[in-house]
Amino acid sequence: MTDLSNSPTLGLADPALMPNAGDFPGGGRLAVRDPATGQLVAKVAMSEADGARAAVDAAHAAFADWALTLPQDRAAILHRWHALIVEAQEDLARIMTAEQGKPISEARGEIDYAASFVQFYAEEALRPNIEGVTSHLPDAEMELWREPVGVAALVTPWNFPCAMITRKAAAALAAGCTVVIHPSAETPLSALALAELARRAGFPEGVVNTVIGDAAAIVGEWTADTRVRALSFTGSTEVGRLLYRQSADTVKRLVLELGGHAPFIVFDDADLDRAVTEAVKAKFATSGQDCLGANRFYIQRAVYDDFCARFTKAVEALTLGHGMDDPEIGPLIHERAIEKQQAQVADAVEKGARLLAGGKVSESHGPLFFAPTVLADVPDSAAIMSEENFGPVAPLIVFDDEAEVIARANNTEYGLVAYVHSLDPRRIYRLTRALQFGMVAVNRTKVTGAPIPFGGTKQSGLGREGARQGLEAFTDIKYVCRDWG
Repeated sequence: MTDLSNSPTLGLADPALMPNAGDFPGGGRLAVRDPATGQLVAKVAMSEADGARAAVDAAHAAFADWALTLPQDRAAILHRWHALIVEAQEDLARIMTAEQGKPISEARGEIDYAASFVQFYAEEALRPNIEGVTSHLPDAEMELWREPVGVAALVTPWNFPCAMITRKAAAALAAGCTVVIHPSAETPLSALALAELARRAGFPEGVVNTVIGDAAAIVGEWTADTRVRALSFTGSTEVGRLLYRQSADTVKRLVLELGGHAPFIVFDDADLDRAVTEAVKAKFATSGQDCLGANRFYIQRAVYDDFCARFTKAVEALTLGHGMDDPEIGPLIHERAIEKQQAQVADAVEKGARLLAGGKVSESHGPLFFAPTVLADVPDSAAIMSEENFGPVAPLIVFDDEAEVIARANNTEYGLVAYVHSLDPRRIYRLTRALQFGMVAVNRTKVTGAPIPFGGTKQSGLGREGARQGLEAFTDIKYVCRDWG
């Protein structure tokens, strides 16, 4: 097993991308550990409420000048940031694998994905932000201006520690906002590396601010601060509800990208080989730790047994290992994640599900490696059918007809993404209209990217990220009605 965690630079071409705890003012030190081995990767300084306030002070002071910076000048800095991220892809990927555990090829892919948002919004920064309105009043001219709202707080998760920062920050910065960023305590190193590259790209002092530390103290300070005009959060629905309540008194713009409970639906007219291949991708990317991960596999009765056999064989062939060795499955992020997998598997089996593969910790790899797991005949009463799994456990369920599977797929508080496999164009149309999800993938798994508006319905969140729609939370519309006299 490859183990680079004892190296202070992880073999980086640019060691300066790894933080020195002494460079960051604050209180205690946060130990960052490799989830594959448990070994120490780095220690970084932590801030508390005073650090959160100082970040807003800096962002607020920088806002007026940044908002008035010419669009082409903001775009030029974003393009430099993009180029630096691309140049540092391998270093950023190695940092991510060391602190998050994902296979190195997935980490490299995430850096490409993260960079694409910076490039996209660098170009969007140049788009016209004034439009005329046909006047309904005599002798009046009317215009609509899009103006940046102010300081934007960005709170990001550990499962995509680079892409979730750039998807939010690039949009806010392109709009003319300044940002304060709080990354997950599990993955601060990726955030600090991106911050260093942003500094090199030439963002003025105070425009980009990263604060590491206790989430409750830092984010609570930001939700209460009237100078923070927008809050963008990616994480659990439970925490999203809390931030929604905390932001009410200051009436912030909110973008909440929350939990998912994606159905994966296979009809008997589907290309079964393709469906199995895509099902493995939809479940086991990022070791299942993905809000887009398929959580419930509904297979039509005529092909159910065949799908179960093929899918189980494919899952049993997946490799586990340290992310630097580029396996297909890496470690889960912490012990709580392991406990959740164990509890959901035990509950499903107790209620009648059949265990076809996996179902336990892979002790030969380490305490945070959970074997890729397949459960068949999972009843609706099982916890995994109502709770987000966020791990490498796939529950298979048989269904008979279209109306039944639509009702069962929609029977959830979540509405992020749904996956459909069928070759009948009329059925595909009916399903894409009837499924109550913000995104629907048909006969494929990958659907995301910088040009598309990412987001869900119901309690999977508010607003959209990516595309032109990703700018909306960070801008206000000013209406001007002018009479020349």
